[in-house]
Amino acid sequence: MSLLRIENIEKYYGNKSSLTKAIDGISFSVDKGEFISIMGASGSGKTTLLNCISTIDRVTAGHIYLEDEDVTAIKGKALNRFRREKLGFIFQDFNLLDTLTAYENIGLALSIQKRPAAEIEKAVHTVAEQLGITDVLNKYPYQMSGGQKQRVASARAIVTSPKLVLADEPTGALDSKSSKMLLERFNFLNHELDTTIMMVTHDSFTASYASRVIFIKDGKLFHEISRGGDSRKQFFDKIIDVVTLLGGDVSDAL
Repeated sequence: MSLLRIENIEKYYGNKSSLTKAIDGISFSVDKGEFISIMGASGSGKTTLLNCISTIDRVTAGHIYLEDEDVTAIKGKALNRFRREKLGFIFQDFNLLDTLTAYENIGLALSIQKRPAAEIEKAVHTVAEQLGITDVLNKYPYQMSGGQKQRVASARAIVTSPKLVLADEPTGALDSKSSKMLLERFNFLNHELDTTIMMVTHDSFTASYASRVIFIKDGKLFHEISRGGDSRKQFFDKIIDVVTLLGGDVSDAL
């Protein structure tokens, strides 16, 4: 079943004298329970695409549907409610509130929804257990490692059971061990909890954890591949092949 539909979206920046087309007629759909990676060179439009889906940015033309609701038509308070109830966000730089503990950071979205304290406590402890961070719930961000902070940020994103989790370079600020641990948790969320994840990444290793990779070049869809029955290593090799076609070496092209 299709959860998200992107229909011929375009995004322009600037004015008539200096117009940049960041997204050029992109269309695709995402099924419920899919784990999608978006890859592309710097400036290809991948983050703009994520920003449009997340409603941080507005499309210039075209439509985005989540559960058949036209996201591009939502405004004002309804837009705030939509973000709060339907979407989860994971950022590269964590975006945790320094004055709140991990527990308070994770539970904040539920507090805003005016959920009962007992319900918040149960939800926070459940998600903390799933992501292996129960031991840091009483710590502040400055007391945590990068990997712990990113897992707290991930817990905050999924505690409300959003329809779609959007992750922008979630492993970008992590070392390889923390990255692998976070990606294993993403797999858990995706396979065990049926969480739908869309992740922007420049890293082929990170992308290989997804079930499908969509490649973007110059604001257009360039190619896409599905993992199917491949091992992660086989899928990684296929991703590298497409990256090579995109031009340049992985480290500097993507």
